[in-house]
Amino acid sequence: MSEKTSTMVPAGLGNPLRHSKALPSRKVATRYWVIMGLLILASLGFAYGFMAWGNPMPPGSDGFWRIAELRATSITTMAIVAVAQAVATVSFQTVTNNRIITPSIMGFDSLFVAVQTTSVYLLGAAGVVALQGVPQFIFQVVIMVALAVGLYGWLLSGKLGNIQIMLLIGIIIGAGLGSVSTFMQRMLTPSEFDILTARLFGSISNADVSYFPIAIPLVAISAAFLIGSSKRLNVVSLGRDTTMNLGINHRREVMKTLFFVSILIAVSTALIGPLTFFGFLAAMLAYQLADTYDHRYVFPMAVLTGFVILSGAYFIMKNVFYAQGVVGIIIELVGGTAFLIFILRKGRL
Repeated sequence: MSEKTSTMVPAGLGNPLRHSKALPSRKVATRYWVIMGLLILASLGFAYGFMAWGNPMPPGSDGFWRIAELRATSITTMAIVAVAQAVATVSFQTVTNNRIITPSIMGFDSLFVAVQTTSVYLLGAAGVVALQGVPQFIFQVVIMVALAVGLYGWLLSGKLGNIQIMLLIGIIIGAGLGSVSTFMQRMLTPSEFDILTARLFGSISNADVSYFPIAIPLVAISAAFLIGSSKRLNVVSLGRDTTMNLGINHRREVMKTLFFVSILIAVSTALIGPLTFFGFLAAMLAYQLADTYDHRYVFPMAVLTGFVILSGAYFIMKNVFYAQGVVGIIIELVGGTAFLIFILRKGRL
């Protein structure tokens, strides 16, 4: 099998030979780097605009940079979430051989909602405060990663272990946790429900700068491992049989990938809350813009696309429509719509 075929394979779209695309083509390579350049410029523009637009102090003054430094916290949060969601979603879709599902299907969002709802249900409004702080952040990350690793290790072990059963169990667990959360929410007072609802929407404002010393290293290490495994992921996307024939332990690669994916999604969810369709939107657009299935090129495109989506949405909603709080809802609406369109047109995108 040629190098062109073995590294340019879409996940979950049928015959890999029919869909293979190669970036080394001059036309494709030029288009790729032009789009990357535009995304970099857009990222820098939105980041600077977010810090400078509406800054009451004169540009370049000490006061200007102090205010910009405070706003840089939001930019850092956006970068962490963009890297975590984009890299995790692309990797997850590769090992599951399906470009429709996302890591959220494993119940991460439902688990986060269940933890938040249980705290408010048992402790009242003070439950939200009880879940703030570095120890609580670490606890939420650990419990979500432990659930995922336990699920992966159990369902992917043995001769009957397969990803399809794992996904089905993940959906059932997510639905069960969602039902329990809904029951507890009906028992809350209106004021407690309002406080809880504000926490359950993914928002950059939910992040705390004290979480960064934990979140940044976890995301950096996990993303670096997955990006460094791009060539192996290219082979894994060919399917289990082909991967084994090429001398790579398919199960071991899948387990390692899912472990780091669980860390990325757990950190992102615990940091700002659930964003179910954000990762899907970033990954889908990255595949379309990159015009290749080589992970060495898809990963950078997905990360930049995700950051542009987040920073651009927050900049526009904050400074044009003065509705910064609904950014998460807008992203979920757009991502959900793109998800439905993708399903209806699957095989032609």
